[in-house]
Amino acid sequence: MTRRPTRTNISTPRRSVPRSADRAEQYSDVGSAANFILTPTATLGAAQRAVAAAVEEAERLAVDVCVAASDSAGQLLAFARMDRAPLLCVQLAQDKAYSVASFGGLPTNEWWRLLESEPALLHGIVKTDRLIVFGGGVPLVSEGRTIGGIGVSGGSSEQDVRIAEAGASVVA
Repeated sequence: MTRRPTRTNISTPRRSVPRSADRAEQYSDVGSAANFILTPTATLGAAQRAVAAAVEEAERLAVDVCVAASDSAGQLLAFARMDRAPLLCVQLAQDKAYSVASFGGLPTNEWWRLLESEPALLHGIVKTDRLIVFGGGVPLVSEGRTIGGIGVSGGSSEQDVRIAEAGASVVA
C-alpha cells in the first residue's frame, strides 16, 4: 500500500509574482514610447464643408446622391441625402467614407487594382463588413495627413469619385 503525501510534506515552490509597480519598472526600459498616439481627425465643420461642396458638385452634374463624411476612425460626422437619391445609397455612401478612413486613406476605387490579381484575397475580403471596393470614397486630407473620408453614392462610379473629390478639395 502506497502512502499518499500529505499537505504538510509537499513543498510547493513559491513563485515571485511581481507587484504592479515592479512590472511597470520591468517594462519601462523597453522603449520610451507613450501609451497612446495622437491622431489628427476631421472636425464637424470640415465634414460639413466637404458634404456641402460635394452636394454642390452633384447639383452641377445633375446627379442625386448621398454624401457622407467621417472622422479618421470612420465614424460619421456629416451626411446629406439629396431629394431623389436612392435609399440604398445612404448606407453605401457611409460605408465608402468608412472604408477610406479605416484603411489609412486608400480611395475605394483603388481596391480593385490591389485585388484583381489575388483571387484568394478578392474572395475573402469581400466578406469584410462595410468594405467597399468601387469608386466614390476618397480621403479627407489636411496638411498632408488623412483626417477622415468622404463617400458618395448615387451616380456612376466616375461621377461618385468626381463628386467626392470636389468635397475633399475644400478640406485640404
